[in-house]
Amino acid sequence: METVMDEVERYVMGRLCKQLFCPDNTDDEKKDLAVQKRIRALHWVSIEMLCAPVDEQIPKVSDSVERAITDLIDLDSKKVPKDKLACVTRCSKHIMTAVQGSKKAAASADDFLPTLVYIVLKANPPRLHSNIQYITRFCNPSRLMSGEDGYYFTNLCCAVAFIEKLDAQSLNLSHEDFELYMSGASSPPGPKAASSGFREERCMAEPQLEPRRAEETRPLETDLIEWSEGQELSVLGMLEGTPVQTHISTAFTIDSDNIGGDSLPPPLQPQKFAG
Repeated sequence: METVMDEVERYVMGRLCKQLFCPDNTDDEKKDLAVQKRIRALHWVSIEMLCAPVDEQIPKVSDSVERAITDLIDLDSKKVPKDKLACVTRCSKHIMTAVQGSKKAAASADDFLPTLVYIVLKANPPRLHSNIQYITRFCNPSRLMSGEDGYYFTNLCCAVAFIEKLDAQSLNLSHEDFELYMSGASSPPGPKAASSGFREERCMAEPQLEPRRAEETRPLETDLIEWSEGQELSVLGMLEGTPVQTHISTAFTIDSDNIGGDSLPPPLQPQKFAG
């Protein structure tokens, strides 16, 4: 059944993409421009400021970063929601490879999200908001509610939300320095000036990911399993809490002598007129 749904999605969306992507009755295009402008203004944010554990001096790590950026940019070239989602998943796996190559250890969920924010800032993918909305509106719901595709897509939404709300406190900077960097009047110093302060903003995802203490570093696979289980329970709870309301209809026989006769007006009686 899953394969059939995927093929139906590919056939239908491949032909209706132009009509359904960034439709005129939405503000998707306006938000695309706002997100693109916001990311462009944050070009000065370094990987050290985000505390992302990635060492781009390592050739294999740098290659994984470039591949992640390419996959995220390629998101806009796909027509089918499943193919767009696959770009997000490939990008995320390259990020995991980059983190593992830098740390020489398994990537944790707390390493993944700040690195994803960095990749989004560097890629500044075209029509990012519209692509996220297109996937949300038309992708097979079961694909978004379970598995690694749904998990990585949720994190992309979180990364965009963080970028939209990023401020001086998020990067542990003074308000004055942040405004100078945003206006282009000044540039931040070298990597030594970078400090911790990354805060995970998970307000766009539904349901929100479980908060973790800063000292916890769990493998990403464990976080993925728990997220999938939580999604399934959430969906089941919604279905049980809002049962479908049905109306019982009363059966009757056509041409019956008694079809709600009590509520009908009396029959017309023939009358004779003197001629």
